[in-house]
Amino acid sequence: MAHFAELKTKVDPTGYTSDTHQVVERVVVVGNDCVPSDMHQDGETWCINFFKGGIWKQTSYNHNFRKQYAGIGMIYDPVKDKFLTPQPHASWSLDSNDDWQAPITYPTVIDDGQETPEWFYVISWNDTKYQADNTKGWEATKSNDESETPTKYNWNGTAWVSE
Repeated sequence: MAHFAELKTKVDPTGYTSDTHQVVERVVVVGNDCVPSDMHQDGETWCINFFKGGIWKQTSYNHNFRKQYAGIGMIYDPVKDKFLTPQPHASWSLDSNDDWQAPITYPTVIDDGQETPEWFYVISWNDTKYQADNTKGWEATKSNDESETPTKYNWNGTAWVSE
């Protein structure tokens, strides 16, 4: 079976820019008898004819081409000929593998350091915090903190510091 993504041109769905992108609307499965080989133009033409128009690009369920399998809401980059996940935060950028990376490296301390941890940090990115102070961004709470208002921690590059 072959898989094809239908693309719609839209203004950046994340709202971070006013750029236009080709955004995946749906992914369909097409029988191999309609597609001579992977990434063959005839498969896209078949989709255009069968679905009465649209922009179609083949995607690989096994990630053999175009970086990764397309999913609804993903972006197709025609210059790179790849399907990319949407930008998760305004401050993040693509690395050399076309994966989104935070401007601050992900924290190295993720639990209490025991062989069998009693708790771990629930870590998330806070873009507002980063925009206010570009030395901050990663924040966390402890998984075993059951208080009504859990203590928040900020990553300082080497350790978690409570707010």
